[in-house]
Amino acid sequence: MTEIVALGAGRMGRGIAQVFAFAGHPVTILDFKERPPDQVDALLAEGKTEIEENLAFLKSLGAAGDRQIESTLSRIQGAGIGEAGDLLGGARYIFEGVTEMLDVKRDAIARASALAGPEAVIASTTSTMLSETLAGFSARPENFLNAHFLNPAYLIPLVEVSPSSRTDEGRLTAFMDLLTSIGKVPVRCKASPGYIVPRLQSVAMSEACRMVEEGVATAEDIDRAVTAGFGIRYATMGLVEFTDWGGVDILYHANRYLRDALDPRFQTPKIVDDMMERGDLGLKTGKGFYDFSKMDTDAYRREKLATFVALLRHMDLMPKAADD
Repeated sequence: MTEIVALGAGRMGRGIAQVFAFAGHPVTILDFKERPPDQVDALLAEGKTEIEENLAFLKSLGAAGDRQIESTLSRIQGAGIGEAGDLLGGARYIFEGVTEMLDVKRDAIARASALAGPEAVIASTTSTMLSETLAGFSARPENFLNAHFLNPAYLIPLVEVSPSSRTDEGRLTAFMDLLTSIGKVPVRCKASPGYIVPRLQSVAMSEACRMVEEGVATAEDIDRAVTAGFGIRYATMGLVEFTDWGGVDILYHANRYLRDALDPRFQTPKIVDDMMERGDLGLKTGKGFYDFSKMDTDAYRREKLATFVALLRHMDLMPKAADD
């Protein structure tokens, strides 16, 4: 019985196949498009070569050994559309990764759900379309959800999981557990444009480009500021967590200044205004977006700063000490 099928032989399907096979699961990459057999063979061979190259790269970094590479490759099979009935009928999890076009998604999800077994979960890996829309193309919307892997899918831990209003909670929980079991970090989000990371990225990247346009700093200096400051800070704690760490009031007053000095786009969200009125200012008051009232805050601060120092050391960015 085939447990996992990567539906689509492109980069996303290959990355998903690699990460599951690396964790010990047999996976089939299914080319779900009608094409001549020689083209199917060439596409699947190309995919296998890409996976081998990825694994060789991991080996060069000491993150994989020869036995892991061999066993991973042995767990990955390829198939053409002629085998779709048997493969999808026996699959437990189907990861749809076809081209990001609505008509193509509609066709693939409809055909796959018609062939899949009654317990099979279909997860679209779309980075743009909403689960609420795509679930309508499935014969069993209760078995459907979105799972947005960040590229490279075999390496980045995060998977943004977005169920529709019809997704069965039990299947969603089992799916999240599956991702956790292979070392992924699944987060749940509503069916909302941009999910979490792409939405944050879009704002940050646009603001960086805008600063270049305005002559605030060069592209090189903006990127240096990100890699030596912004990026390191938010690798150790999340954006919302850092708001509590520094103080909700800091964000509130900074936004008011930027709104008046630059643009209304810096207007503080209403949730921050409400927290200011209540006096829920974060770590210093015991409550903000997070509740710190039952936490050992000294231990929490120490743990966060220890992680920060470890990252600075790894990047050779620790403050330089005098040669006493």
